[in-house]
Amino acid sequence: MPTQSVITPALLSSVRRQKHLPRDCWYFVVGVTLNALNLSTEIPTVFKHAIENGGGSIDVKPGHGERLEIARKMREALIKAAAITGLPKSINSLTALKQHTSAELLDEPLRFSPTSRPSEVYDIPSSTILQRGQRYFDRIYGKVSKRVMSQMDRSGTEDLGITARLMYGYILSNTSVLSPSETSYVLLAGLIPQDVPPQLKGHLKGACNAGSSVEEVQAVREIIIRICEASGMGKLGENTPAGWGWKAPVANL
Repeated sequence: MPTQSVITPALLSSVRRQKHLPRDCWYFVVGVTLNALNLSTEIPTVFKHAIENGGGSIDVKPGHGERLEIARKMREALIKAAAITGLPKSINSLTALKQHTSAELLDEPLRFSPTSRPSEVYDIPSSTILQRGQRYFDRIYGKVSKRVMSQMDRSGTEDLGITARLMYGYILSNTSVLSPSETSYVLLAGLIPQDVPPQLKGHLKGACNAGSSVEEVQAVREIIIRICEASGMGKLGENTPAGWGWKAPVANL
């Protein structure tokens, strides 16, 4: 992994201006990619750039409302990333982020929850949340959703399917802060650094099923790869048969 900082002003400026990149997503896509790369200490740099320069492709000093939206989207992206990259990385990333977030941009316990997850856990019947998750799963996977879920149920332990249902129900299908398309970008940012082609192929198509255009999905894919390459990732080959990299070209639409 790199010993020098991966995130530079020039890299962020270039990423923000990626052609066809959807508005207001670059910062949390980069943040989740860094989370997957185990570079949590770089995430505050991305966050600082976003709350000072805005979430769009040009520099516009954001007001309090936009800064709060940026903070909440970044946190929610790192929460949803736990379903793909694991909870320990999300813990480290959210801890690093909080240390660089001013008090007025935090959502503390027992106060307003922008996601309403506490209420979903304690007040709403689990069947309601799990049904929402199943609808979301069906939307992402489309005509192959039943086959994909059946494969997990028959993986040798039906607990794999149960785990997927819990993650889709309580984590991924909550679109109060991140839209379905934005949630798909989070999943791509978690999958590409891990070199898991079967899952990546499904979620590239899933991002289109969630409402993104092919051009938007390809633009998100491109900035994720650029962050990975800046961190030292590359294609594995005869000289480097194992390690942090891709065994084959990164899947595309």
